[in-house]
Order: sequence, then C-alpha cells, then structure tokens
Amino acid sequence: MEQKKPIALVTGASRGIGASIALKLAQDGFHVFINYSSNEAKAREVLDILTQQGGSGELLGFDVSQSSQVDEKFDWISKNRGPVSVLVNNAGVTVDSLLIRMKNHDLDKTLDIDLKGAIYCTRAAAKQMMRERSGSIIQISSVVGESGNAGQSAYAAAKAGLIGFTKSVAKELASRHVRVNVVAPGFVSTDMTGALTDTQKEAILQTIPLGFFGAPEDISSLVAFLASPMSRYITGQVIGVNGGMYM
Repeated sequence: MEQKKPIALVTGASRGIGASIALKLAQDGFHVFINYSSNEAKAREVLDILTQQGGSGELLGFDVSQSSQVDEKFDWISKNRGPVSVLVNNAGVTVDSLLIRMKNHDLDKTLDIDLKGAIYCTRAAAKQMMRERSGSIIQISSVVGESGNAGQSAYAAAKAGLIGFTKSVAKELASRHVRVNVVAPGFVSTDMTGALTDTQKEAILQTIPLGFFGAPEDISSLVAFLASPMSRYITGQVIGVNGGMYM
C-alpha cells in the first residue's frame, strides 16, 4: 500500500453497487478496504480487478450488524493504516414480505444490517474523522426509503431511518468539517434486478420516466463526487439516482 493514499472503506463491496464504488474510489486514488460479511471469494475477485487496474486495496471481513466487530476493525485500520477519510455504508439486505406476514427475525435482520450497521460504522468512522477535522460519509439508501413500496415495509423503514439519521449526524459533525450525505438509488441492473421476470421488469420500467434501469456506475460516479473535495459544500443531502421514478 502507498502510505500517502487516503483511506476509503466500502461496506458490502463484494458485488453490485458496492463493488462498483470500490473500483471507482480506487481509480480516484484511495486505498480501498473492501468489506464483506461471508463471501470472501467474490470480494477477492473485486480486489483482483482493482489491483489489475492499478488500484490499491485490501479485504476486510466483518459483520456490520455486530458493533464489537465494527469497532475492532476500525481501530485496526487507524492503528495500522491511518484514519478513514471516506466511509460508504452500502451493506444491506432485503427480505420482502407484507406486514401481516412479516417474521420477527426477518425484521430484525433487515434493521440490524441496513440501519444499525450503518449507524455503527458511521459512529466508528466519525471518531477518526473528527480528530482529523475532515471526512466524507456516504449512506446508500434507496428510492423505497423516500417513496415506500408495498411488500417492503421493513426495508423502507430501514432506508428511511438512514435518511433521518444522516440529517441529524450531518448537523453534529459539520463543525469538524465532516460531511454526511445520502445517495438513494432507484432500480439498478444488479444480481437482484437480474432475478426479475420480463413481466416484472416491464412493469417497473413503466414507472421510470427515463425508461431504463440504472447501472452501478451511475451510483459510483456520484459517490466519488461526494467523496471528493468538489462536494466540499454539500452535507445532509439526499440525492436520488432513479431515472425520475421519484422526484
């Protein structure tokens, strides 16, 4: 690792949007920690691509829903690599269910990873960033957190909670020049949308004014901007990347 490179950590970076973000930040000169929870093989594939492209990074396995693991890993980074300059809270799950059929363990899992995991990581990163008096934290929410969606009440609650959390923390950290923002993707072509039937895809496309699904790069390019000095006067904002699906 080149010691002078600023450090970025991307949670849930073994595939999809998270992988795209990790690759983009590495291209922009960050030493990127690629977080994963269980699929080390997929995370290593991302790291291999990153290094082949001339980037710098490392794998960092931990469960964001376990606060002790989060604190331990952030402490290790600080002591061995330096302070985290950019945190992207991308890790998330969704267990779709109508409210009356929702299982408690599915609700707990969704809130623990999608909301509490982001809170744990934000808290750990904020301690380092406040000492440095600089930093950018980017939360990956969802259009569902803004508009709601039948069958996704737990997921929507977590992603909406992330928005309220971000606005509060942005006010707390602004005096130390730490910025906190939300990116809210709409439907993006990933493994998840790939599992939809043609009929389902067509129905969704009817709700998107631009008429097509986004790509992971549409998200990662915005994240890269928010991670850079070019966005130095932006904090506490929710930026939708959804093709006009929600305005």
